[in-house]
Amino acid sequence: MHPSRPSPRGYLIALVATAIWSSTAIFISYLTTRFHIPSLVLAFWRDLIVAGALFVLLALVAPPLLRLGRRNMLFFVFYGFVLAAFHALWMSSVVLNGAAVATVLVYSSPAFTALIGWRLWGERLDAFKLSALVLSIAGCVFVSGAYDRAAWQVNPVGISIGLATGLVFAVYSLLGKGSSRRGVNPWTATFYSFAFAAAFLLLAQRPDTISWLSRSLAAGSIGRNEAALGWGILVLLAVGPTLGGYGLYTVSLTHLPATTANLITTLEPALTPVWAFFFLGERLTITQLLGGCLVLAGVVLLRLSEA
Repeated sequence: MHPSRPSPRGYLIALVATAIWSSTAIFISYLTTRFHIPSLVLAFWRDLIVAGALFVLLALVAPPLLRLGRRNMLFFVFYGFVLAAFHALWMSSVVLNGAAVATVLVYSSPAFTALIGWRLWGERLDAFKLSALVLSIAGCVFVSGAYDRAAWQVNPVGISIGLATGLVFAVYSLLGKGSSRRGVNPWTATFYSFAFAAAFLLLAQRPDTISWLSRSLAAGSIGRNEAALGWGILVLLAVGPTLGGYGLYTVSLTHLPATTANLITTLEPALTPVWAFFFLGERLTITQLLGGCLVLAGVVLLRLSEA
């Protein structure tokens, strides 16, 4: 049931959730830079910790939410596969493009979602959605530097992975809609999608990298204190931005209409560059800032059209 009147508390909760979410790329960049954790290894451990924490939480608070009907099992296996692909691409994009640029590129996904929904399911593609699509794509071109031939020579893999991340996240978002139509509780969907994603990411590991954290962190080129710090930040990444952000966003829906809460989350690509500037020393160029504004405008336009 949607609240009849939005409350100031709801706006504050949604803003805090978005601020927490926007720090995700900062954690990833710090872990991969300081501890040299391979992207696939980081993606696996993050998803495994999220799934494990959710399992314990649901088992203690709401055991029925751990049940998933047999008819939904194959759907969630595929859902988890797509999430695994997204997290692998997303973390690689952060490494190759930087936290700020990678986050902005992910926000091309709403435009891709509208395009895929129109092509596959006949969803309406009106002037608002077309305008949002053009703005998002143009913004991504400016942010990634794809308009410059030199950028493709210097960082072709980074640009390609960054754009692919937005596309795969669009598929993940559409599967989220499918999960909702199946009547699956959002917390149940989150647990199973992360659990299956962790399983797929485990299969993607090389034998010499899967034990990286226990071998290299604990007894490698860094000391035990550094190892403890690395584990702590990894757990904080999984529990904080992921579960904390998602949990607060869910709570905000009890105080705000879904459209309003969803619109507030579009502040993420604007907040991440701020985090990146203060904690990582990253700076966006004027062209990249312009591109970020175009992507943000496209997302806002798309969300408003759905209101």
